[in-house]
Amino acid sequence: MTTENKEPKKVIPIAVAAPDEELVSLYASHQKIYPRSVSGVFSNWRWIMVWVTQIIFYGLPWIEWGQRQAVLFDLSVRRFYIFGLVLYPQDFIYLTGLMIIAALSLFLFTAVAGRLWCGYACPQTVYTEIFLWIEKKLEGDRSARIRRDEGPMTAEKFARKAGKQFLWIAFAFWTGFTFVGYFVPMRDMADAFLGGKLAAWEFFWVFFYAFATYGNAGFMREQVCKHMCPYARFQSAMFDKDTLIVTYDAERGEPRGPRSKKADLSVLNLGACVDCSLCVQVCPTGIDIRNGLQYECIGCGACADVCDTVMDKVGYPRGLVKYSTENAMNNHWTKEQTVKRVMRPRVLVYTTILLGIVVAIFVSLAMRTPFKANLVRDRGVMARVVDAGKVENVYRIQVMNATESSQRYKISVSGLPGLLITSDDTISLASTQAGTMALRVQAPPEAAAPGTHPIHFVIESLDSPGRLDEKSTFMIPQ
Repeated sequence: MTTENKEPKKVIPIAVAAPDEELVSLYASHQKIYPRSVSGVFSNWRWIMVWVTQIIFYGLPWIEWGQRQAVLFDLSVRRFYIFGLVLYPQDFIYLTGLMIIAALSLFLFTAVAGRLWCGYACPQTVYTEIFLWIEKKLEGDRSARIRRDEGPMTAEKFARKAGKQFLWIAFAFWTGFTFVGYFVPMRDMADAFLGGKLAAWEFFWVFFYAFATYGNAGFMREQVCKHMCPYARFQSAMFDKDTLIVTYDAERGEPRGPRSKKADLSVLNLGACVDCSLCVQVCPTGIDIRNGLQYECIGCGACADVCDTVMDKVGYPRGLVKYSTENAMNNHWTKEQTVKRVMRPRVLVYTTILLGIVVAIFVSLAMRTPFKANLVRDRGVMARVVDAGKVENVYRIQVMNATESSQRYKISVSGLPGLLITSDDTISLASTQAGTMALRVQAPPEAAAPGTHPIHFVIESLDSPGRLDEKSTFMIPQ
């Protein structure tokens, strides 16, 4: 009987940290932020923007304009209705202009006052404010929410949190429903929903947008602004030393420290900051503005509001935290000097370009012909000689009525002697409809030499102002 030679097992030494060494994780766990409620000038403006934006968002789909929804981007028929304006895919240039206006507006607002859009009108900020308001009403202010989250689950805690989740989901669903109502007639969709006949794709997008609102405003909140939004990353490229930003006056506030209301600061060698940390507690992204400008700051001004409240209580002048510029702080400028410097060449250039594009778009819309036409020579019918030796070419014309009333269009042709349309030269179209018709155009044989000759068609509306010219060619065979 043989035995196999077995190698001895290898012993792998395990590194044991020395007593004086510390294990440091490279990833920090997310700490939930409990923003404290605040009141003040900037908070009031933020809520004004919440009301304005949401009244517009939730109200527009229910407004009627004639026999239809006032604002409707109807993808099924590829028509966009904006009050009395009807746009088609061919009007893509206006969408391009709108995107350019939005981009330049963002550049302008950022150059003037930093993340002004983020702090007051961004949907993430607006819906976070609404969700926080619901949370406060059901779970209490900051300290009450912290105590409740750290405590055991009780019937009261469960009821409050369940009620909050129910209101969040209901509000998110209504937001998603309203969003889809811009692309599907709102009243038709409401009837279909109540009747249980909502289309699958409509239900999907309602659910998708509701889920996004619920997740972003209810749970992700500041993480969207800090990690997902690209604006936080490239905003610094649009800042300069004359951009208005939320600023802590370190020269006046430091050294910080607690003190009694009647304390003499010169004796204590303290600045105006009482180190109450309220500016951190009210910040929706959880930063400390006293550490200087940070990319997480959305410029909402909540820290300025609460700091002014503290300054009022201790009897110090307001403005320890305020909107100011780096140059204004370094040079001790007055408010008038700061505002004057804000209107610098960079801002004036942005403003001029923006106004120019806005004026150009409005002028273009005002001068826009209320119908469209597309004319091509019928390639299926060659140029031919017909009665009395006349030469005939056949064309096909498509006319699109861009108005919301029935229209008649008359077509004429010119370019060669004796050239005329021998078929019907008038087309009638219902509102926002398109139609195609064939045009037979004849010319005498002596009108021109054999070959191809340029001609012009004129399409004119008989019921409203409007005229279009279309170029084509007339062929005379050998």
